[in-house]
Amino acid sequence: MEYRTLPHGGEKISVIGLGAGSLHNSSTAEIERTVRAAMEAGVNYMDFIPSEASAFEGIARALRGQRDRMMLQVHLGADYSRGAYGWTTDAKTAIREFEERLRTLDTDYADFGFIHCIDEDADFDKVMNGGIWDYACRRKQEGVIRHLGFSTHSVHIARRFLATGAMDMGMFSMNPMYDFTDESAYGKGSADDRASLYKEFERAGVGISVMKTFAGGQLLDAVASPFHAPLTPVQCLQYVLDKPGVIVALPGVRNEADLADMLAWVDATPEQRSYAVIGQFAPPEAEGVCVYCNHCQPCPEGIAIGLANKYYDLARLGDAMAADHYRTLERHASDCTHCGHCNRRCPFGVNQSARMTEIAAYFGV
Repeated sequence: MEYRTLPHGGEKISVIGLGAGSLHNSSTAEIERTVRAAMEAGVNYMDFIPSEASAFEGIARALRGQRDRMMLQVHLGADYSRGAYGWTTDAKTAIREFEERLRTLDTDYADFGFIHCIDEDADFDKVMNGGIWDYACRRKQEGVIRHLGFSTHSVHIARRFLATGAMDMGMFSMNPMYDFTDESAYGKGSADDRASLYKEFERAGVGISVMKTFAGGQLLDAVASPFHAPLTPVQCLQYVLDKPGVIVALPGVRNEADLADMLAWVDATPEQRSYAVIGQFAPPEAEGVCVYCNHCQPCPEGIAIGLANKYYDLARLGDAMAADHYRTLERHASDCTHCGHCNRRCPFGVNQSARMTEIAAYFGV
């Protein structure tokens, strides 16, 4: 398992986490086995939003006696009072349900307390100017919530949360379908705007925990996919893990078999992780844009081309730390010999040779 560092806090988080939305499809015993198997494989991060309350007991059993092995996102705004997942902005209900979830898990803290699923300005204003946000901040001061976060499908709302300066993690929907098409309400925002948002997360030091990695399974099915070609779970996971700001992907699993499919990423070869195929069906506006996928590697001169592009894009947005990171690279864009190797391999048609000249001129290194 690979791990990434949470910018605000320094915790090491597994890049593959556990989404709980489909666990209710298994028995309590199978849920317990699945969560325990995930922990044994090095997974240490979980989103606690099952679709049905029936999944609670299996999760609680798995964590009993080893709560410190799994970091949990617990949401303020998830309502299970009727036995199934529901959504609320009512402060009294949200607070009651949050505290009940902690009791369910027999824990006295949430690693991450998330303002849950806000996609509209009116809902943002309601939760951030009322009892829910006040409660979250108070519990953070008391140590009951260790990190504050949020979940949204909206680029605009994500920016509003980032502007508070109080967030450590944001849960956002991300996959090739949402980034390159307008076919889902869960993938709001243009491709360019979404790409810019990911860089804004990174610049703000706010991690991204990714939901909807497979677009609800659509990307895994040739008939359901808007691209009319299936991707593998490994390809989808690699796609989101290559994006700026991403700390952890949270694919939903039903059982140990699904978990094994997700964990296949850990030992996958570069060829199995490659999602270069999306270059064949990405929209025209994606052509010529570096998405840091590293399919241009290996560079004969040893330049980390994806990182050089990433740090350049962030530095132009005012990220001084990204500029410092660029300068500490072992090889710089100025080392490019313009051999054309990267240009021939790029699935998005980026003229990386010209890009290296541009980057070298910007940094003067």
